[in-house]
Amino acid sequence: MSARTILLIALSAILIVAAFFIDPIPQDPSYHAFADTRSLLEIPNFWNVVSNIPFLIIGGAGLYHVRSKHHPGLLPGLSMAYLVFFSGIFLTGIGSAYYHYAPDNNTLVWDRFPMTLGFMGFVAIIIGEHISLPAAKRLLIPLLIVGAGSVVYWDITEAQGSGDLRPYAIVQFLPMLLIPLILLMYRSVFDRVNFFWLVIALYVLSKLFEHFDYDVYAFGELISGHSLKHFVAAVAPLVLLYGFDSRRPRSGVSST
Repeated sequence: MSARTILLIALSAILIVAAFFIDPIPQDPSYHAFADTRSLLEIPNFWNVVSNIPFLIIGGAGLYHVRSKHHPGLLPGLSMAYLVFFSGIFLTGIGSAYYHYAPDNNTLVWDRFPMTLGFMGFVAIIIGEHISLPAAKRLLIPLLIVGAGSVVYWDITEAQGSGDLRPYAIVQFLPMLLIPLILLMYRSVFDRVNFFWLVIALYVLSKLFEHFDYDVYAFGELISGHSLKHFVAAVAPLVLLYGFDSRRPRSGVSST
């Protein structure tokens, strides 16, 4: 095991342990109070619901892209990770729309489940393309179990009156800290990785729109920050699709 890998494992362990020195984080009920609650076509919270359509389109396109034929910009051995990622994107469109139709903790579970598929699939892709393909294949199922388990844990603790979002927060934010380090420390088997940085930037931008939901909506009351969050977040997998299509294995490196 290389020093770089040991560093990543040690950093992950430190951050995970540190998270559990923080008091449990229950779900804030105000999370469900979105700025734009307008109804249209008898659909409550219309724009927060329909702004999930891009996830369905792009997720479906990604699944078709991965399944249709061999692409030199994809690692054949990572096909399951690519499928998991785009399945997570597609299912996020369904789960998030369902949640925003009637936002509460019960429906939020179905929003968060598919997002963990996307997060963990993306982590496996980065590991497989930059560190080790065998390691990515071995880690995919454990990563998915951890991701889904974080949502189950939150749901159970919330039902018991002592909600704890710490594991889910780790699943969502730890990869966004580790992935830039992996991109910087390891060389990809492909000739292009710049689009990964754009994906990270889009994720950060989407979180900013989410945080400033009311502020954005107050600017003319045309669209809310949360609806824009959906649109921006859906662009990220579109960027990945373009990036996968435009890259090739580096000279002398096999993609198999």
